[in-house]
Amino acid sequence: MSSFDLFSRRDITRMLMASAAGVSFSGWMPKLAAQSDTAKKKGRACILLWMGGGPSQLDTFDPKPEHKNGGPVKAIDTVVPGIQISEYLPGLAKQMKDLVLLRGMTSKEGDHGRASQLMLTGYRPVEAVNYPGIGSLLAKELAPVDGELPGFVSISPFRFGGVGGPGFLGPKYAPLTVSGNSADPDARADLTVENLLPPAHVSEASKKSRVEMLQFLQQEFTNRVAGDAAKVHQANYDRAIRMVETQGRNAFRLEEESDVLRDVYGRNRFGQGCLLARRLVERGVPFVEVSLTNSGNAFSWDTHTDNFNQVKSLCDVLDPAWCALMNDLRDRGLLETTTIVWMGEFGRTPVITEAGGRDHFPLAWSTVLAGGGL
Repeated sequence: MSSFDLFSRRDITRMLMASAAGVSFSGWMPKLAAQSDTAKKKGRACILLWMGGGPSQLDTFDPKPEHKNGGPVKAIDTVVPGIQISEYLPGLAKQMKDLVLLRGMTSKEGDHGRASQLMLTGYRPVEAVNYPGIGSLLAKELAPVDGELPGFVSISPFRFGGVGGPGFLGPKYAPLTVSGNSADPDARADLTVENLLPPAHVSEASKKSRVEMLQFLQQEFTNRVAGDAAKVHQANYDRAIRMVETQGRNAFRLEEESDVLRDVYGRNRFGQGCLLARRLVERGVPFVEVSLTNSGNAFSWDTHTDNFNQVKSLCDVLDPAWCALMNDLRDRGLLETTTIVWMGEFGRTPVITEAGGRDHFPLAWSTVLAGGGL
């Protein structure tokens, strides 16, 4: 097992467990800041696979088929002797040697918003402070100042309570959102980023003139308005212009990938989102979040009713996409420098309800890590 220069395997495990216990990430931030230059040079990145709603550990990574509350889901062997996971995840069973399975996650937060805040920031919600999410923190420490792409990209985000943003770091470290809320049926399924290309009728000369006028107005605004807000506003415009005018915008051109590879990932929002995550990491984006919240008859992992059909529907999307992502990163030599984190805000109850569902259960659930030299 190779070493992980920025954080050790034990560090990352402790970080996730501490988050669930309500202990802040602050203890690791000095280490992150001190080694950020090294991480930048090595192209360290993180892809968060966010499972909003709270996935059932019993029907994914911690099955209990012999227990009365195990349900109909069967456990299957993995390539690691002694470890079994759900039959819904046959592809990941073959990838288990590259996964770190944490079955001991626990917290006291059973509300979606509060639990999401805890897992994404390391802090329980308080009115006095708006804490930044881990994506914004990594963007601040690892993203190049003049990069062509944002340091944090969120694909089809869905979080209860809208938590996990830049917090007190400010809009400079807010994510670029692709596709909109994944729970919104009107969100763009093709993951197209609007306005990356100028209208066809706008010439290069006209575009240049417009940019110069915008920069003039921005400078006038900055000169008149005291404080950092105007500077941050200008920096965000500059970042957007830089992305539009450079090759960075090509990261979002999924049509450059072969039909075969796109089919392997899955022709759905999550599968194509994982492919986009690989393209972004490949181009130096340090943090990408891809959310899976609905598929077929499943609205989210919040399976109070019809748990088993909904979890299977979601896993049918999750399993091939996650496997394709790992294989793709491995083939390109990126898996060692890219950490994949699969998690939701809590787990589901062992007891099966009369409606065939499982309720919120923060006392024990699973999180999975992959790649990153773990």
